[in-house]
Amino acid sequence: MDIKIHSIHFDADKKLIDFINNKVKKLIQFYDNIIGAEVFLRVEKDQGPENKLAEIRLDIPGNDVFAKKKSKSFEESIDNSIDAIKRQLTKIKEKQRGV
Repeated sequence: MDIKIHSIHFDADKKLIDFINNKVKKLIQFYDNIIGAEVFLRVEKDQGPENKLAEIRLDIPGNDVFAKKKSKSFEESIDNSIDAIKRQLTKIKEKQRGV
């Protein structure tokens, strides 16, 4: 699986990039036909505490799966986005099996 990470208007440190790579690679357990993933990290302009935005788009045969979450930290945003994608992948797999 090809994982592309884009940090917009800042440079993500190696620890954050490794965290994202590990989380996204684990999605293979839920759907083994993932072609690639794109992760966008962005800091929103508002100065509120929840201004770290993470967007994840997975390329899978047929269509794309997308999740966008905002939290206090990028790690929390990634975790929330991964959870949303897990639910979507589970639904897609159930549809394919005819459950």
